Amino acid sequence: MNAIASIKAGDEVEYRPSDAEPFMNDRQLAYFRGKLLAWKGDILKESKGTVVNLKAETENHPDLLDRASSASDRALELRTRDRQRKLISKIDEALRRIEDGSYGYCEETGEPISLGRLEARPTATLSVEAQERHERRERVHRDD
Repeated sequence: MNAIASIKAGDEVEYRPSDAEPFMNDRQLAYFRGKLLAWKGDILKESKGTVVNLKAETENHPDLLDRASSASDRALELRTRDRQRKLISKIDEALRRIEDGSYGYCEETGEPISLGRLEARPTATLSVEAQERHERRERVHRDD
C-alpha cells in the first residue's frame, strides 16, 4: 500500500508511512513509536485484568471437574501473559532502536526492512529475506 494516508471514521485522516518518502524520516519514526507504545499499553492493560481475575479466582470449587477446568484456565492465562511479557521486551527493544537510529534496518544486512513488514510486525529486526535464511538454517539444524 503506497497511499500516504487512509481515511478513518469521519473525515479525520490518519498518517500511513509510504515508500514515496525518505525511509525512517521523523514522521515514520513517530508513527512506529506511537504504534509500539499503544501496543505495549494494550498489553499492560490486559495484564492488569489478569491479576484481578486471578485474585478473584481463588475460590475452591467443590467439584473436581470445575477445579480442573479452573486450573487449566489459569495455566493458559499465565502462559499467555508470559508470551506477552516477552513481547513487551521486544517492544522495548524496538523503542530503543528508534532512539538510537537503527530501527527499520535489518540487523543482519543493514538494509531497510520493508514498511509493509514493519507495519505487520513493528518489532521485526530482520528483512524478509534475512528472516527466511534464518528460518532455513533453523530447520537444517533442527533436522540434525
